[in-house]
Amino acid sequence: QVQLVESGGGLVQAGGSLRLSCAASNSIFSFNAMRWYRRAPGKQREWVATITRGGTTNYAESVKGRFIISRDNAKNTAYLQMNSLKPEDTAVYYCAAQALPGYEDKYWGQGTQVTVSS
Repeated sequence: QVQLVESGGGLVQAGGSLRLSCAASNSIFSFNAMRWYRRAPGKQREWVATITRGGTTNYAESVKGRFIISRDNAKNTAYLQMNSLKPEDTAVYYCAAQALPGYEDKYWGQGTQVTVSS
């Protein structure tokens, strides 16, 4: 059973930065893609960013230019570098892994809280 464990969340002032990590129990190179999502209080879960096995990245418009998704296959870890944080970025952040193209994300982490104060 694949496990994903997020870390790196915390409390930061607006304009600050955080780097989230998602450590996998299996080789992340086996995943077709890894993604970050977030769920803000009272809102539905929102997709944030994707990185494919080949390294292609995509971002939600709300974070484009501020967040950077990356992966280190040797460490079996994906990252989300979050810069210029805003209070509206406050949410629980989850990482997920898609095993095969065209399928839903199969593996999910437990989430890490990010709180941005104004």
